[in-house]
Amino acid sequence: MLWNLNLFDYMAERPLGYREEHRMKSSGIGGQAVIEGVMMQNRDIYAVAVRKPDGEIEVAKDTWQTFTRKHPSFNVPFVRGIFNFIDSMRLGMKILTFSASFYEEEETGEGEEKEEKKEKKDEKKESLLMGLSMALAMVLAVGIFFVLPTLLSGLFQSFVESRAVMGLIEGVIRLAIFVGYVLLISLMKDIRRVFMYHGAEHKCINCVEHGLDLTVENVRKSSKQHKRCGTSFLLFVVFVSILFSMVIQVDEVWLKILLRILLIPVIAGISYEILKLAGRSDNWLINLISKPGLLLQRLTTREPEDDMIEVAIRSVEEVFDWREYEREAFGRDFSET
Repeated sequence: MLWNLNLFDYMAERPLGYREEHRMKSSGIGGQAVIEGVMMQNRDIYAVAVRKPDGEIEVAKDTWQTFTRKHPSFNVPFVRGIFNFIDSMRLGMKILTFSASFYEEEETGEGEEKEEKKEKKDEKKESLLMGLSMALAMVLAVGIFFVLPTLLSGLFQSFVESRAVMGLIEGVIRLAIFVGYVLLISLMKDIRRVFMYHGAEHKCINCVEHGLDLTVENVRKSSKQHKRCGTSFLLFVVFVSILFSMVIQVDEVWLKILLRILLIPVIAGISYEILKLAGRSDNWLINLISKPGLLLQRLTTREPEDDMIEVAIRSVEEVFDWREYEREAFGRDFSET
């Protein structure tokens, strides 16, 4: 997910065999890096591939119906974004729990017994804990990235008269906190490995979406940046919130904080539509808007090892017939040998 100087044409890391007529065509698949693995999702089907401590790849495949599919009336522009974000958090916690279980077993040495206990867990209790964890995570996120910048910007109120400038200061503080957070977690050893799998995930998707055979060699030479990345979405959230902060200003601190919180669904909805448009467009303006997110992805992705790429490829092949996609989108035939 590196920045490229040539407006996101993936020039810096184009694979060998890339031809100009094979410009990026969105496949619609998405993914997420987990502990020692990768999840890929294609519509209602997802698969998690994890490299276990013994070196084997474990795969779990299941269906996941999003809220907007269950309730089509909510699948409308500027509304669907917030529900898709919540769905992503729910699925993300589920697959992270799955991937972490293999390494919990390794640490305790109680693999079989732990597996039996795991199978007997009450599903309602697990759902409750997941819901509580999500609620806590969202409260912390709102407090750190929305409430705290509003309070800190108040320190400048005595010598800044312009409300628009005050809103800009608040936004800059929010951006600094967000980038600082990403920088901080990128220093953690375990997170660095997750970021390597994140790179493998993006490289696989780029490989497919540029009409190439999904092999370790081609994936390795593909770009590890992608415009549909969640990192870009979060940065869009920050930038859109800056615009709202500059336009919507009130004097009372409590009312300002309340407005910031109430506007989060609106900001998320707008940011989602921008991300969705960016993922399927090569327009120069959209590419320009996408640049900051791709730059930030320098921190959230790292070059993966070949065994990580193998895991990502396995996950893709469980949910997506990439050979059929290549035939339809690029007219290329990669029949299995």
